Amino acid sequence: MNVVTNPTAANFTTEDIEYQKVGGEPLLAKLYRPHGAGPFPAVVGVHGGAWTSGDRNNNQAIDSALAAAGVVVLALDFRLAPKAPYPASVADVNFGTRWLKANAAKFGSRPDWVGTVAGSSGGHQALLSALKPHDPRYAAATSPELKDVDASVAYFVACWPISDPLARYRMAVEKHNERLIQAHKDYFGGEAAMTEGNPQLILERGENGKLPPLLILQGTKDNNVTPDMAEKFSAAWRQRGGPATVEMFPDQPHTFATQNPTAPESVRAIELIKAFVLRLGL
Repeated sequence: MNVVTNPTAANFTTEDIEYQKVGGEPLLAKLYRPHGAGPFPAVVGVHGGAWTSGDRNNNQAIDSALAAAGVVVLALDFRLAPKAPYPASVADVNFGTRWLKANAAKFGSRPDWVGTVAGSSGGHQALLSALKPHDPRYAAATSPELKDVDASVAYFVACWPISDPLARYRMAVEKHNERLIQAHKDYFGGEAAMTEGNPQLILERGENGKLPPLLILQGTKDNNVTPDMAEKFSAAWRQRGGPATVEMFPDQPHTFATQNPTAPESVRAIELIKAFVLRLGL
């Protein structure tokens, strides 16, 4: 197993760039680019925020650590609910993934070395794009440079992902968590969309394409997901033919690695992400 890294890439630059226009409005991404010639792995970064908030700076602790280790990162902004409900944001993630693959050589990477690092609701959206990269709703937006480029990825890191939004919605209802209940309604509208746009059920229905290596990071005191969600999803992933690993973090809450990135368990989580990406998910 060869580590794909560049020992001279100790530093990096960042730049906010426009990767797409939707209805005349620009969508920005923060590009983290390591110093050096490469070639580097590259990841699409997809933030959380219950589908209704957040931006390209949410996961800066993870993105900066990856860039310092010699990984190109494209951290996306995308349309948010309620202004842009499902599946608008998934289409933006799909476009951003294709855009990075099409431009990988410019940034010292390769299209077949592009993966995803996503958290929480960002994990949900990015998983939909990766599971069904050719879905006509997700892949509708295009440009001449994206001709013959799809949104499949070489590897996937899912940090505390909402892999079963229907189960999470019902948990929120049971716990009377009005904030999460409203976020689900703002994004999905109702349970029919939560069932259709559901990574867990997509796997169980056999609707997915080829599955890349998957790493899931999950805290045991995460009140935003059902306790069994990570294990259940990884089991379905393996059943459909993809390699999957789950790393559990005792007593850690939702988004722990970005909330307190210097804590020992956060440091361990970020090191696991770096190692997985630098080995291209193998």
